[in-house]
Amino acid sequence: MANSRSAKKRIRANEAKHIRNRTVRSAVRTRVATVRKLAVSGTAAASELTAQLITAVSSLDKAAEKGILHRNNVARRKSRLMAQIAAIMKAAEGDADAVEVATAKVAGRTVRKPVAAAKAVRTRTRTTASATTKKTTSTARKTPAKAPAKKA
Repeated sequence: MANSRSAKKRIRANEAKHIRNRTVRSAVRTRVATVRKLAVSGTAAASELTAQLITAVSSLDKAAEKGILHRNNVARRKSRLMAQIAAIMKAAEGDADAVEVATAKVAGRTVRKPVAAAKAVRTRTRTTASATTKKTTSTARKTPAKAPAKKA
C-alpha cells in the first residue's frame, strides 16, 4: 500500500487512465471487427466498406496518438487490415476459389488444397530436387582432437 500522498494520487490516476485506455482499445477492436465482417459478408456496398475502413484506421491512429497503442502495433494492424481487404476485393473480381481463400484468411481459418493437387506438388518437388543434386562422399579422415598438455 502506498504511504505518501503523491503515491496515492498516482494510483488513482493510473486507475482512471486504465479504464479510459480499456474503452478506447475496445472501440478500436469493434471498429476493425466491423470492417472485417463487412468484407467477408460481401453484401455491403463498396462505399459503406470504405467508410467503415476509414473509421477503423482513424480510430487506430488516434489510439496511437494518445499512446494507448504503440505506433508500430498500429502500423502492423493497419497493414494487415488493408492487405486483407485488398485480397477480398481482388478475389471478388476473380474466381470463387480466390474469394473463399481470402475470406478464410480474414476469418482466421485455413483453406486446404485438394489432396490430389497437394500430392502432385510434392511429387514435382521431389523429382526436381533429386535430378539437380548429386551424391558426393567425403574421403577426408577426421583428425583426432589434441590431448591436453601435462603439467610438470
